[in-house]
Amino acid sequence: MQAILLSGGFGTRMRPLTYTTPKPLLPLLNKSLVQHIIDSLPKEVKEVVLAANYKIDMLREYFEDVNLDREVHIVDEPEPRGTAGAVKNVESYVDDTFFVINSDIISSLDFRNYLDFYREKDGIGAISAWRVDDPTEFGVMDISKDSRIKRFQEKPAPEEAFSRKVNAGHYILEPEVFDRIPEGEKVSMEREIFPDLVEEGLFGYEFEGYWIDCGRPSSLFEAHRTLLDEMGKKRLVGDKSSIEGELGEYVTVGKDCRIGKSSIYNSMIYDGVEIGKGCIIEDSILGYDVVVEDNVTIKDSIISDNLYLEKNKEVIKEKFEPEEKEI
Repeated sequence: MQAILLSGGFGTRMRPLTYTTPKPLLPLLNKSLVQHIIDSLPKEVKEVVLAANYKIDMLREYFEDVNLDREVHIVDEPEPRGTAGAVKNVESYVDDTFFVINSDIISSLDFRNYLDFYREKDGIGAISAWRVDDPTEFGVMDISKDSRIKRFQEKPAPEEAFSRKVNAGHYILEPEVFDRIPEGEKVSMEREIFPDLVEEGLFGYEFEGYWIDCGRPSSLFEAHRTLLDEMGKKRLVGDKSSIEGELGEYVTVGKDCRIGKSSIYNSMIYDGVEIGKGCIIEDSILGYDVVVEDNVTIKDSIISDNLYLEKNKEVIKEKFEPEEKEI
């Protein structure tokens, strides 16, 4: 069984982090976003196909170095073709029922239970469903008592929404779906393909727990806190890192970091960071190999990779871009 991970796009809302790292590889609790998803897939999934179009070489290098029990294919999308176009582009890698997953979604979905649910149905596909209070920014689904999806509604006005159940971005599909997607065109799975599949048996699988679309730094922080809570931890420190200062709640520190007598709260520190003494870091992200000298204050900010902050500097609500960046 294969799983297609939709990993395209430039991650513009996550800049400056995505100037140097593709969004699927952004660290979350010292593990990439995309690996969180891969690790949660059922054993039947022997192959993972990343449909990508940004920093392809970096994605390939990452999966050459990481140990997985699955084969991973990185497939370049020549130009953005929408969600369905991206799926069509990797058709040759699929030979049976398959998953399609948005690679920036962190959730409590149990893929094993989801697959078992689908196999009890007689249809062409299934869509995960998440209940929200405000459906105006989502694709809404009308799901019957027998779990059949009856209709869709894109970003409805509050008074017009016929449901609070939205498309959560995890699909199970049959190979026949490829026949519905035109070759080489920009096509939306959600707007153009799914509505045409309703009559053939499209099912909604509602789950509970947590669901976070990590498309913005604020939601990455939400996922960071949520997963630490799920682990029953308030902080996480990577291998070969030394900490002399105070780590408050909701702090992750990557590997090979050196942190002097400083205080860090609700922040993500990537690999190879060096922080001097007397620093205060709150609600911030420090990218790979950042160096922070003594007595620096960083609050509500994002510092991109390989940057150097001189001593006594104050950084409040800023985004420091890398010296060299690819757009």
